[in-house]
Amino acid sequence: MKLLSKTFIFDQTPPTPSCHASTLAKIGDTVIAAWFGGTYESHPDVQIWCAYLENGIWSTPVCVSEKENVAHWNPVLFDNGEELLLFYKRGETIPDWQTMVTSSRDKGRTWSVPRRMCADDTCGRSSVLGGGTILGRGPVKNKPIRLKNGDILAPASMEKGCWRCFTDLSRDNGKTWEMGPLVPLPDDGVQVIQPSLWEDSDGIHMLMRSKNKAVYRADSADGLHFDTAYPTAVPNNNSGLDLVQIAPGHLILCCNPVDTAARTPLSLLESTDDGRTFETVLHLETEPGEYSYPAIIADGNRICGTYTWRREKIVYFEALL
Repeated sequence: MKLLSKTFIFDQTPPTPSCHASTLAKIGDTVIAAWFGGTYESHPDVQIWCAYLENGIWSTPVCVSEKENVAHWNPVLFDNGEELLLFYKRGETIPDWQTMVTSSRDKGRTWSVPRRMCADDTCGRSSVLGGGTILGRGPVKNKPIRLKNGDILAPASMEKGCWRCFTDLSRDNGKTWEMGPLVPLPDDGVQVIQPSLWEDSDGIHMLMRSKNKAVYRADSADGLHFDTAYPTAVPNNNSGLDLVQIAPGHLILCCNPVDTAARTPLSLLESTDDGRTFETVLHLETEPGEYSYPAIIADGNRICGTYTWRREKIVYFEALL
């Protein structure tokens, strides 16, 4: 893996004192990125910011969520072929958040008025959990994937009580969503969130962030009902990860491949056996500090990605396999 470029999306005065949890999409030659920024994570002034890259130059970041005096979190971009969707969470705390969605038809230059993704994404009884549990539906950190049958599958999770993962399925290009059951866990001591998805001839699979010092995996035949999660050999420090499939059985994973609290190094790992084993192929950051919450996409053998740089800036990089 060869690093082609690595730059800050905003290199001068940051638009906010703190930023985190970036996402990206590519439409033609335009790269669009989004992240949350404000005084600090969970502060009520935190909103969703967006910029686009054309001809090697990033546009000035602009705020694309509405001021509500409540924190915004974890944007996720996805191009559904008709419009660019931007999902994000809103809520005073993570267990209380709900999912909003806005859209753009001009590659991120203008955005629609944000709306609720699901009517049942709030206080009330859930058909899956019951008991008045609050959920954040839809993509929680990482991008949805387009399945071979044309459906869209979103990687989701909840953080109320024990951390759990699930998926949301849309059969109408993102207009409505069906929530799947929670991914079964091997025991009560395992906690997982923020899955990343891929599909192969055997079905749909996810890798998950965990509190248990390892990246966890779960497998499914239909994308909604998953078998019991199990640990992989990839270490995890309870920080976000993302992956992309560049060919059948060929995956690139971006994460902090350590089981300590430090969110460094940040690295790219490669699997050529459908995620059974991974090998580190490139370190993006190795210095002390926080380098975390990557998002990656593929353009052929070119990997494009973003990540948090010390909670101060967002890095955009490109690497070639």
